[in-house]
Amino acid sequence: MTALPPSLSRDLESGRLTEQLAEIAEEASALILPYWRAGAAVTTKADDSPVTEADQKAEGLIVERLTALYAGVQTVAEEACAADGTPDAENAFFLIDPLDGTKAFVGEREAFTVNIALAHGERVLAGVISAPAMAQTWRTGGSGDKAGAFTRRFGETAWRQVRVRQKPDRGFALISHSLGEDEAERIAARFGCAEWQALDSSVKFCLIAEGRYDVYPRTGPTCEWDTGAGQAILEAAGGRVITLDQGQPLSYAKPNYLNPGFVALGG
Repeated sequence: MTALPPSLSRDLESGRLTEQLAEIAEEASALILPYWRAGAAVTTKADDSPVTEADQKAEGLIVERLTALYAGVQTVAEEACAADGTPDAENAFFLIDPLDGTKAFVGEREAFTVNIALAHGERVLAGVISAPAMAQTWRTGGSGDKAGAFTRRFGETAWRQVRVRQKPDRGFALISHSLGEDEAERIAARFGCAEWQALDSSVKFCLIAEGRYDVYPRTGPTCEWDTGAGQAILEAAGGRVITLDQGQPLSYAKPNYLNPGFVALGG
């Protein structure tokens, strides 16, 4: 595996990379919000998942901004992959989900997000998540005294550091809306949680990173653009994302960018 391009490496270490990614994600959020308020027309992709004009417009904006900042660094974006097929991963690549939680978006729920992550080989190094309807962004920092995970409200300039909590005896799990109540209760109990709440999108990683919840188990299919930014943020906040089958850190640059089952853990 070759080294990152020098400019990208410098920006990663200083934290400038995710400051720029946050600006891009918030710009995409501003583009998305009018569609959410007005109600966006929905079409169906080949895998039967929904897509809207907001997904496509936001992805175009993000790819354009990233290409201008870091020419030559590969972009792996959900809608482009759905339309044209998944490319082989290069040495370093940006993972882009322009609108994670489209079902929440079209269902007029607030938990949908914009995800941008940087991966290098099998590792995810940095990530940003913005939640347009919640008006909040989370990001990783840099290295050394700039390391950690941070959040801010839209319109703010200062970032507040966040950290996972130690899991209390009863614990609180976040579960995908796709699970039925009985299965959700069983999975939450498997990970030592007596309480659970159904929630959409990658915002689940962020709420665990903030120390508000403890566990997010996922047994259904996901792709790397669904998890990359959330994993980076949660790990920077002191948490982990591990596979259900082997208990190893969730890795990247896998065939077709498909994830196995995993669990995101706080303290």
